[in-house]
Amino acid sequence: MQIPRLHPDTIEEVKLRADIVDVVSEYVVLRKRGKDFVGLCPFHDEKTPSFTVSQTKQMYYCFGCQAGGNAIKFVMDLGKRQFAEVVLDLARRYQVPVQTLEPEQRQELQRQLSLREQLYEVLASTAHFYQHALKQSQGQKAMQYLQSNRYLKEETIKQFGLGYAPAGWETLHRYLVEDRRYPAQLLEKAGLIKPRKEGGGYYDVFRDRLMIPIRDVQGRVIAFGGRTLTDEQPKYLNSPETELFSKGKTLFALDQAKGGISQLDQAVVVEGYFDAIALHAAGITNAVASLGTALSLEQVRQILRYTESKQLVLNFDADQAGTNAAERAIGEIAELAYKGEVQLKILNLPNGKDADEYLYSHTPEDYHQLLVNAPLWLDWQIQQIIKDRDLKQATDFQQVTQQIVKLLKNIANSDTRNYYISYCAEILSLGDTRLIPLRVENLLTQIAPTAVATYSKPVSAKKAWGGSVSPSPIPSDRSLLEHAEALLLRIYMHCPEQRQAIVEELEERDLQFSLSHHRFLWQQILESSVAQGDLISTLQDRYLELSEELGLVSHLFHLNEKSKKDDMLRTTLGVQTAIACMDLVMREKRYRHFLELWQQTDPEAEPERYQSYYQAFYAEKLKLQKIDRQRLFSITELL
Repeated sequence: MQIPRLHPDTIEEVKLRADIVDVVSEYVVLRKRGKDFVGLCPFHDEKTPSFTVSQTKQMYYCFGCQAGGNAIKFVMDLGKRQFAEVVLDLARRYQVPVQTLEPEQRQELQRQLSLREQLYEVLASTAHFYQHALKQSQGQKAMQYLQSNRYLKEETIKQFGLGYAPAGWETLHRYLVEDRRYPAQLLEKAGLIKPRKEGGGYYDVFRDRLMIPIRDVQGRVIAFGGRTLTDEQPKYLNSPETELFSKGKTLFALDQAKGGISQLDQAVVVEGYFDAIALHAAGITNAVASLGTALSLEQVRQILRYTESKQLVLNFDADQAGTNAAERAIGEIAELAYKGEVQLKILNLPNGKDADEYLYSHTPEDYHQLLVNAPLWLDWQIQQIIKDRDLKQATDFQQVTQQIVKLLKNIANSDTRNYYISYCAEILSLGDTRLIPLRVENLLTQIAPTAVATYSKPVSAKKAWGGSVSPSPIPSDRSLLEHAEALLLRIYMHCPEQRQAIVEELEERDLQFSLSHHRFLWQQILESSVAQGDLISTLQDRYLELSEELGLVSHLFHLNEKSKKDDMLRTTLGVQTAIACMDLVMREKRYRHFLELWQQTDPEAEPERYQSYYQAFYAEKLKLQKIDRQRLFSITELL
């Protein structure tokens, strides 16, 4: 939606009222450590917490990926949302009156703001309606199904808000529109009713179905899943995509499971609603359901926020359909598993049962033991490859070997890959230990990546030039500039006493920041009125509205332990080193440029230009040699 410009007073009030710990703890399990809080970073995968939240400073920072900012910035980055949209959501949450710079637009703004709140409200009312209908005579069949077929107790039915959608075509529509006075258009936007193709009016989306509310991580109803009580197809019907609900971004029961996932340091993903419900009813409270789609990276990262070990168990049937479901559910997370960024396990229950059916005849302890013994994804993959294959037959042996090689090639970690090479070599040796070294060598030969040496040859000079024209080896221009310019900017922001010296050095040598993101930050610094306030705070505020432009340099706003130790103790040397490196790269570029022009010039056709280019690149060479001598003692300090 198009949001009018917000008044600065509203933004400041939101920043004052939105407590950083309160906001972050909705998405990250935080633990108190000294004055601050720590947890697993939601912006990158990690096993050891490096994400810190300071309640006194109202800031967060990750020492792993350098993500940092205030409560507004956190919500913006996590949900990929716009600045104004996040401010409005937080304003509503913390009851901050909203002002805009254009008073005449306030009414439209309030209308847009209230849409999501109205959707939450009508969906909550619908959930209560379905729950009430379940307890009436018309819901007796649905209640009997829950108690007799699913063996659910009243407390579980209440915990998950299960209900019943009456069989009539307009029952919900009449209740919400005529009795509760909700606009029909709002119900349609919530995915509860659809317009008739002929004759006008609307009809209920869910009719004569057992209703399962789908909630967001805060526990608010955002959609429904409906199970038929007849032979009607489909058996399960989900709400359509709405302003609040996206199937690929939602996990059923995550609001109920996040505490259990954190406590047990493990998440279990099952295929169906009732599998998750049955597990919770049995006291296994770390289970969620995938809503029948392949797991997306976003869904997985939602789960992994609550587990430090990043352990994820996919529980599907042991039959072929279950195997296919597991492979489908893995979806995009295979890459994370290959890299070792998630400890992915596969649990196939015996006799083709799902979790719900298994618990009819087994105890929760039995299920827990299956979780403990569940194989890692790679082991499961290997077992799938050799399943029903006779390795004594040449054709099967060849096909299995090819599939194993393909699997092993994808493993990024060398230690893990070497382990599985040995493991697979044992399998392919069929018990003959003498063959293991041969099988290992065969696998290594097929999976070892080809090492490609990348280098750039120095520009060859004409025979008239005696000696080498290439200066002493230096790191790549990009790498050197990235280090040097970042160091200079960091010192400028965090060490006010060095600011004048930095400006003078840049002006004296006629140097500019070459990398676009550094150049943009420098421009913001020059435009900031440092005398009227803290520079970093000013830049942080600008970052909220210029996150795309300043995204690559936001890590410079913070100092981790390494930066304090390496960069801030000897700032004068740091400035000299950074300036020298920037000068070196600039001279190197000029040197190459004039050398290339000289080589391309015909001395007989254009003798003056030929001589001019020669003198230019030779002059740059002499300057390079001088700078090179100066940098030898300090370049390692930068890198």
